[in-house]
Amino acid sequence: MLNYYQKNMHTCIIRLDNQFNIKFRQVCYNNNKQIKEQKDILHKDHQQQICRDRWKQQYISYITFLIVCSSLAPKKSQAPQKVPKSGIFQALPMIEQTLFKKYYDRGDLPIAVNFSGAVRKIVWKCEPECLDYHLYLPIFFEGLREVEDPYKFLAVNGCEELLQKGETKILSVLPQLIIPIKKALATKNHDIMCITLKKIQKLVKSGQMIGEALVPYYRQILPVMNMYKNKRLNIGDKIDYSQRKNENLSDLIQETLETLEKNGGEDAYINIKYMIPTYESCMF
Repeated sequence: MLNYYQKNMHTCIIRLDNQFNIKFRQVCYNNNKQIKEQKDILHKDHQQQICRDRWKQQYISYITFLIVCSSLAPKKSQAPQKVPKSGIFQALPMIEQTLFKKYYDRGDLPIAVNFSGAVRKIVWKCEPECLDYHLYLPIFFEGLREVEDPYKFLAVNGCEELLQKGETKILSVLPQLIIPIKKALATKNHDIMCITLKKIQKLVKSGQMIGEALVPYYRQILPVMNMYKNKRLNIGDKIDYSQRKNENLSDLIQETLETLEKNGGEDAYINIKYMIPTYESCMF
């Protein structure tokens, strides 16, 4: 009897277990189905949102393009670009070695510095009148480009004395002086240009016919003067002490041009006017 009940009990448990498994599977299936449906709905919503965002972005880009391309669109303010400087008035960075320095270091120039007394002077080893001007005068004019002592001191003062005592010897040497003068002016160094302009004035006044003989060479020496003729420094109500030392470049150029015109004969003004259109005659 007991065995019978045990068998029935076991059979009932198995049936209950099977029924529970069936119901559990149905519940799980239903839950999975609902979850899948929810996922599909979310996926569709996400895809629709992406499409809406893309359309919105394209619309904004199109409207922006229309605004930018329209003539009524506000112009973007651009910072003005700085124009680079040409540097036309800058002095040459390096000055090549001159023949004057080479000859002086070698001991071939008949000149030296005399330090006796309060002021330096130059001493000639022979009289300047006895020198070969075709050889030495161009070398001294070449030395006007020197910026270091004693070369600068010797070249400036030696050139001064040679022009004072040259008389008739200078005219025949004039063509050889054009290249040293042109090189000195082309350095665009303020001190060198002032010294060279003073020596040009001295050269023109040192003898007869020198001013007229210099007229054909105006095209070589006047272009640099044309650049600096009107280059003045506006200092307001201050004092320009360079006037006392006669180192105002613009004034020196004006004085030099007037000296060339006065001593250059009839054709001097025409040739100066051709090279420097802003020059006005001082004789009419």
